[in-house]
Amino acid sequence: MELKLIPIEKPDNLNVILGQAHFIKTVEDLHEALVTAVPGIQFGLAFSEASGKRLIRRSGTDEGLVELAVKNLLNLAAGHTFLIVLGEGFYPINVLHAVKACPEVVRIFAATANPLKVVVAEEGEQRAILGVMDGFKPLGVEDEAEVAWRKDLLRRFGYKL
Repeated sequence: MELKLIPIEKPDNLNVILGQAHFIKTVEDLHEALVTAVPGIQFGLAFSEASGKRLIRRSGTDEGLVELAVKNLLNLAAGHTFLIVLGEGFYPINVLHAVKACPEVVRIFAATANPLKVVVAEEGEQRAILGVMDGFKPLGVEDEAEVAWRKDLLRRFGYKL
């Protein structure tokens, strides 16, 4: 078995959701979940089949984002994996519940705009995601000023009263 570290390539301003699912119907169901959760959403979606034709299935509302999702899944090359690339101004917090509620979704590995690397194990014709590196190591612990900043930010975004 060989361990590999595969970076997810994307512009800094875009968010991605990386997950595992188990059925060819995943593409259609995730597409419907996303457009139902946020009307007008811009995204690209790709899903790697693990058996049968073993194709990368794709969908989305923006061809460039679809191409980016496909490119990353070709690099990742792990079966039963999906990647959603959200357009600028669209965020995982607004769609993650709908994505997780999709019957085919097994797990979510990451939902982030941070630099993302995927730790995979490879043996012969198989690859598995072992985990992800999302962002960077912490530099310390928040003090009272940082607590106040965090709470103010959430209120400015409208997430808290």
